[in-house]
Amino acid sequence: MFDSVRRVWERFLGAARGRPRPGESRSAGDPRGSGTKRAPNLFEAAAAYVAACAEDDQDGIEEVAGWVSPEALSFGVNELACRAVIALARERDESPRTVARALLGLSSA
Repeated sequence: MFDSVRRVWERFLGAARGRPRPGESRSAGDPRGSGTKRAPNLFEAAAAYVAACAEDDQDGIEEVAGWVSPEALSFGVNELACRAVIALARERDESPRTVARALLGLSSA
């Protein structure tokens, strides 16, 4: 009994550390490096979607749009936009409102 508990615990720790299970291989194409197929999380989808939009890659946009639900993708893109504006505002030493308006080509209020 303790042997089975130990094996389960080792698998749990290995998964938490990103190690492959026995018999699994790692592939270079997978963002986490595991050979198993997994669903992309919404932040990976949002980053790929925004990058595809910026590069005007319609095939990439359509592919990424199928990774997560439209609501999740919308949330991820919104979160990415907020983080980008905050980072840029800190870099420029300006308010996020000023940076957001400048990015959209709006006059400062």
